[in-house]
Amino acid sequence: MKRQRVPLHRSLVVRLLATSLLVAVCAILATTWLAVQSTTRAIRQEQGRSLADDKSIYDTLLTHAATHRNWTGVEAVLAERADRLERRITLMTPDRQVIADSAPDGPSLQTARPSATVDPLQVDLGLTGGTERVDPRAVGPYRLTRRESTTTRELATRQLGCVQAESRADATVVVGPTGRASVQVTAARDRGIVEFCLSADLTKPLPSEAGGIAQLETLTKNCLRELGLPPRVELRADRTAAPSRDTRFAQQVDDCLQQARATQLRAYVAPPALLFVTDEAQGGAEPVFNLSRANVVRIAQVTGAVLVATVLITVLVGRRLVRPLRALTDATRQPMDEPARVPVTTRDEIGLLATALNDLAARREQTEALRRSMVSDVAHELRTPLTNMRSWLEAAQDGLAQLDTQLLTLLLDEALLLQHIIDDLRDLAAADAGDLRIHREPYFVADLLEQVVEAHRGAAEAAGVRLGTALGTDLEMAVDGARLRQIVGNIVANAVRHTPAGGSVVVHLGVHDDQLHIAVSDTGTGIAPADQAKIFDRFWRADDSRTRSTGGSGLGLSIARKLAEAHGGTIGVESVLGQGSTFTVRLPIVVAARS
Repeated sequence: MKRQRVPLHRSLVVRLLATSLLVAVCAILATTWLAVQSTTRAIRQEQGRSLADDKSIYDTLLTHAATHRNWTGVEAVLAERADRLERRITLMTPDRQVIADSAPDGPSLQTARPSATVDPLQVDLGLTGGTERVDPRAVGPYRLTRRESTTTRELATRQLGCVQAESRADATVVVGPTGRASVQVTAARDRGIVEFCLSADLTKPLPSEAGGIAQLETLTKNCLRELGLPPRVELRADRTAAPSRDTRFAQQVDDCLQQARATQLRAYVAPPALLFVTDEAQGGAEPVFNLSRANVVRIAQVTGAVLVATVLITVLVGRRLVRPLRALTDATRQPMDEPARVPVTTRDEIGLLATALNDLAARREQTEALRRSMVSDVAHELRTPLTNMRSWLEAAQDGLAQLDTQLLTLLLDEALLLQHIIDDLRDLAAADAGDLRIHREPYFVADLLEQVVEAHRGAAEAAGVRLGTALGTDLEMAVDGARLRQIVGNIVANAVRHTPAGGSVVVHLGVHDDQLHIAVSDTGTGIAPADQAKIFDRFWRADDSRTRSTGGSGLGLSIARKLAEAHGGTIGVESVLGQGSTFTVRLPIVVAARS
């Protein structure tokens, strides 16, 4: 093939030069404009950094205010935060009287603008990102005794059981600052089922809360009377208004309730305070630094020097890049049936690209071999059910078999078998493509295992096999619940199929060597030592004839291994031929994050 000459306007060197010049000019102009704008506008307000950059100061002081009746002892808190952030932190009363100052000898802040106002009864939602104006840590007269808190946890646990029995909502029991427990769900759509399962005892105030809620209800009704509205409101134990059929004044009721809460809790929290976060060397003034003529000249000189250097470097690098790129281009033009190999002559990006191209060619050959093997296996697996379905359908068409319920059931079983094989192949394809993702959420692993056992109990009873659990722990950890059930479900299904009638399958749970161990033991036929290394291979079965006497697609254990590896764990087997097998899944313990 005649070598084609690239036109000058399409040359890589020219395009690289033009692109580099354009990028350089745009970057320099943009940088210059930003520098001029930022410096002429000056360094804004050295009195303090934006609390958006460090909300920890506000959160720390808000915690102190919500849990103390005054600002006594806040000096130590300010000193610790100021030393860590190397900033000056000052608290003042609304009339500019100093409450505490980490640098009392610093410039005066009497005319400075405060960074925020710390008031647990009027939380700055722009800083916290929440929705509650009253800080929930302001407990006031609502702290429960230990016995009362235990009672609410028991009631909430029962409510959680109802929620999980009625739906698949992601729910958990949460204990609030007052000690009262409640059930919370992640999705807003699941709140209805929480209300449905809510116990009447959990909505009633406990003795420690009764007085405070009665006072809060009185304050709310007084507020409604002042607005000329009917004082009809009933508060629940969580200090929220019970739903009313008359929703015309719902917003006014909510506003009065919030106002009443602030009035009631004012005596239990620290008074509002102005927060100043500044540099120790600056007061509340706003110093301005204007761009001088010398700085303008300096920017212009740097701009020109960068532009010239960009042009020279682009030309030199471009010429050097062309030679290996041509070799890569020639390699990519090789026919598909001929392996493309590129000599690696450099150690730069082009060398890495050549290495990657060689690796790609090797992987293509390997993938082609795997594809042929996979096509052969898939064809073998699909041939049997398809042949059975075709044979029976042809027999029915020719009048040799009656299309009755028994035949339809047989055809449906073969169709379900085909669907099962296709679903398994889809999971394995996702794992091979690197698209097998897990979504970790906090779960009690014992609950997941109980769900698996219940799902397979019908098949076990039909086979005359006893299916049970031996759960030695009730650990909560972050796992993909659906995928973990799939792992254990595949193993349990395999164990039930290979356990004769009268045998047993037991699911064990425990923690060993800082790992979660899930073991499935059976009293089945067992696995020969020579076969134990092959059981996780795709389409492998212990019977060489590949019959379906025990069912299954030959993919379940392969999928279980892939899912265990996606969790960062492993799966292994111990078996004695004729006595049974034990499959053990070992997962690293990932502590469930609490919001």
